Amino acid sequence: MNTISSSSTAASTDSPLSAATGNQAMGKDAFLKLLVAQIAHQDPLKPMDDTAYVAQLAQFSSLEQQTNSNKMLELLATQQQGLANTASLGLVGKNVTVHGGSVTLGNDGIGSVAPFTLGDSADKVTVTVKDASGNTIRTMDLGAQKNGRTDFRWDGRSDSGVSQPAGRYTVSVNAVKTNGQQVAVDQQSTGKVQAVSFDGGITKLILDSGLSVSASDLVQVQS
Repeated sequence: MNTISSSSTAASTDSPLSAATGNQAMGKDAFLKLLVAQIAHQDPLKPMDDTAYVAQLAQFSSLEQQTNSNKMLELLATQQQGLANTASLGLVGKNVTVHGGSVTLGNDGIGSVAPFTLGDSADKVTVTVKDASGNTIRTMDLGAQKNGRTDFRWDGRSDSGVSQPAGRYTVSVNAVKTNGQQVAVDQQSTGKVQAVSFDGGITKLILDSGLSVSASDLVQVQS
């Protein structure tokens, strides 16, 4: 009798949830098994209190409802992602503006527009163009610029005046005030969407320049 009493006392002291989980999550099936085991091994001379039993059943009901809610939320998230993917297909063939600093130089030697937006007026704005290998091709001083959007277009030439081959180039913009304080710059790129990728669960837009950007970087769409 002493053996039964001691083991049943340990079983009835802690609830199934607190005894088994600690800081770890436990599913409803494991919760129910522990609850049944606790009832089956209770001391016949000291049965589990009705209040504690009802409380534990309420815990189980709450856990089951939470599990069902999580499943419903996952289903809704999947449906929303499917709708978003379908909508993004409509961007194919459209000219778009996205976040990021790059410019495409065509065979005609004309670079695409590489707009940028200043968060405040700047006393000196410098634009640097680099090739795919990271070599600096051109550095241009645009002087003072007001806050807001500026549509920058590169003429396709190097600092020495040599025309550069067609391709994609990186553009970086640095804006400062007279006292050297940096001004926030939001760089953007333009291009036509050639394809949409859903690899890895992330929607990406593939532009005609070869640039691949997340759909969340989309700024503007032109017909």
